[in-house]
Amino acid sequence: MKNNRKFQKKDEEAIKFEDQVEGRNAVLELLESNRDINKIYIADGEKHGSIHKIIALAKERKVILNEISRAKLNQMAQTENNQGVIAIVPPFDYCEIEDILETAKERNEKPFILILDGIEDPHNLGSIIRTAETAGVHGIIIPKRRACGVNSTVAKVSAGAVEYMKVARVNNINDAIEELKENDVWICGTDMEAKKYYNEEDYTGGIGIVIGSEGFGMSRLVKENCDFLVKIPMKGKITSLNASVSAGIVMYEVVKQRK
Repeated sequence: MKNNRKFQKKDEEAIKFEDQVEGRNAVLELLESNRDINKIYIADGEKHGSIHKIIALAKERKVILNEISRAKLNQMAQTENNQGVIAIVPPFDYCEIEDILETAKERNEKPFILILDGIEDPHNLGSIIRTAETAGVHGIIIPKRRACGVNSTVAKVSAGAVEYMKVARVNNINDAIEELKENDVWICGTDMEAKKYYNEEDYTGGIGIVIGSEGFGMSRLVKENCDFLVKIPMKGKITSLNASVSAGIVMYEVVKQRK
């Protein structure tokens, strides 16, 4: 019995350290990104549309394909709409801040980095990653504690963009900010009490944009550590925007200025 418990514990640990990507577009992007895939589960009878391309790419890459019942697939799912396909993958491969800075150097561009101070909603994180990838952001920095990590929901909402975005997960956001400052990156915080609007600042140099948490914004220390603060004009009765919307507005101001 002791050996059985030992093997069972090993199996549980193996499952714990695996992650999954759900939905057709997300799995297609995963296959095309050449990231490691342990296996792909497809619901019985799902042989139409983009599933054909998923099967073809999986066979080309020699990824194990398993057909299971729709009920069993739904039990495995971590999101509400798996679209009949789930890929099992190793844990997300977080990078270091220096890897993000190196990406900017390789592109011969000034660093363009997002710093997320406590984003807890995976849908917001996925949306931010999707917009960041389209805006040419070199990487995203998130904290290890009290914040969402990259999971299956994030991967699905990002529509596969997570496969192309460098994400660094750090112990302390303020330490990360100091490291960026040492590399000539100016830190811009988004705060509705700021004196200047987001389109009144210069983003043509190395820039790190801080987006605060959904409910509380930036923490006090992070706010104090920013080089300057900006706000987005509000004309309605609601005085705050969704974090992913705020991030998108400021990101595309950077894109506009760097044309």
